[in-house]
Amino acid sequence: MTDPKNFLTQIIEDDLTARRCELVVTRFPPEPNGYLHIGHAKSITLNFGLAKTYGGRCHLRFDDTNPAKEEQEFVDSIKNDVRWLGFDWGPYEFYASDYFEKLYEWAVLLIKKGLAYVDSQTSEEIRVNRGTPTEPGKESPYRNRSVEENLKLFEEMRQGLHPEGAMVLRARIDMAHPNFHMRDPVLYRIKFAHHHRTGDRWCLYPMYDFAHGQSDAIEGITHSICTLEFEVHRPLYDWFLEALELPHRPRQYEFARLNLTYTVMSKRKLRELVEQGHVDGWDDPRMPTISGMRRRGYPPEGIVNFCQDIGVSKVESVLDIAHLQFHVREYLNKTALRRMAVLDPVKLVIINYPEGKHELLEAENNPEDPDAGSRWIPFGRELWVEREDYRENPPKGWFRLAPGYEVRLKHAYYVVVQNAVYDDSGNLVEIQATYDPASRGGWTQDGRKIKGTIHWVAVHDCGEAVVHEYDHLFTVPDPEAHEDDAEPKTYLDFINPHSLRVIQGVRVEPSLRDALPGQRFQFLRKGYYVVDTRYTTAGKPVFNSTVGLKDSWEKLEKKLAGGAV
Repeated sequence: MTDPKNFLTQIIEDDLTARRCELVVTRFPPEPNGYLHIGHAKSITLNFGLAKTYGGRCHLRFDDTNPAKEEQEFVDSIKNDVRWLGFDWGPYEFYASDYFEKLYEWAVLLIKKGLAYVDSQTSEEIRVNRGTPTEPGKESPYRNRSVEENLKLFEEMRQGLHPEGAMVLRARIDMAHPNFHMRDPVLYRIKFAHHHRTGDRWCLYPMYDFAHGQSDAIEGITHSICTLEFEVHRPLYDWFLEALELPHRPRQYEFARLNLTYTVMSKRKLRELVEQGHVDGWDDPRMPTISGMRRRGYPPEGIVNFCQDIGVSKVESVLDIAHLQFHVREYLNKTALRRMAVLDPVKLVIINYPEGKHELLEAENNPEDPDAGSRWIPFGRELWVEREDYRENPPKGWFRLAPGYEVRLKHAYYVVVQNAVYDDSGNLVEIQATYDPASRGGWTQDGRKIKGTIHWVAVHDCGEAVVHEYDHLFTVPDPEAHEDDAEPKTYLDFINPHSLRVIQGVRVEPSLRDALPGQRFQFLRKGYYVVDTRYTTAGKPVFNSTVGLKDSWEKLEKKLAGGAV
């Protein structure tokens, strides 16, 4: 469902009431030149959501008009991403290349009507002669070619008789128009490139602006919903529909695209990150791509809930990525199984626990989900605990391990630290403690209150794993904001060198040894993690950090240190 109060729903309801349309037909029209990102997720959620809300349908149409940058890999990834988000286009899968012959016929019709001409200027000459925002453009010296000559040249372009860049087909509109897109825009260009669907049948390809509106008309789209950067394209969109006198005239509406902090949304820049090796492919968990978010453990429900929550407007803004993470965390809190993992292990020895004794303790799988059941976890004399959970000289407000401090071991017993062992370099190698046998399960009959609870893993029966901890890919909220500075910097100058930290030797409870790729868990007191789909092998899981938990101690520690909270 979509927000019933947004301006698009009002437009659709008015159209239905006035019977300007009988069936709402929207479309999601990606260009298959890269992987989809979170901005596309907003468009997917919007277009499919509107169609569902009003009992219509949403088409998936690939605008595959530039074979030099498009690949079947991208087509497949887009379809996988849309399905993974929970949407289905049914039999309505289309391609702009389905309409190449019809689009060519329409281009011929424009030539015959005197509304298009073949221009033999170079691309640089066309660019310069377009003029400026304050000065009109200059008409091409080839603008007044006869219809017969234009038809002949256009056919020769189709037959491959002219090299790339030798000529283009342009619409004859108005070189003095205040809208640059109306200054005799290019409709067709020559490209000797293999197309992933049509092969080498064509060497003449339509521009996006020429294919877009006519494809909508062919498919009977009623509401062509685009992001705001296409608002200036709308007059051209309508000009083509009117000039060709098409019986069906879809209308284009624009909404503000999604922008997030600490990332970039330009597909060109995302491609650069991949091709220059700054990330580990399009599905790198640090990327804002849908496949990257999937590999990072973001649930599709969290992404869709976020897209619905932010609503639809016509005002550009940049949203804090924490807003997205909130919805991810909220969904995972209800669904992710709880497990214990120790990322930086140090040994805790319970010196009064019988040597050789082992027992199983029951632990709930998810306190938010009564149906999740429970599991049994091994316990013994020697445990792995987090190194950061011990302080020899604890500050005020410390409730974890420290000499003489009593702490609850999650699901297990109360322990009191008696001693700590260090190596010759002063590194902590072992913590020694005693336990209260009467506190099994984490409580006692005397009802004494224990403020600190820590997680642990039994040394005698645990698994070993690798954890990939992720931070923002960029060090600043808006990595593109400094491109116009006196000393301009590109977004690449703000790549975070610490955005990935690989942690070896992580100890996990036995149930995680055989966790399957894609399974999501909450590591108690650490955050949410997912089993990586690329590097995990049998019995050797690799976990990717998804999103952290709120850490009250971190805030308190910063406050005590005089830092910002």
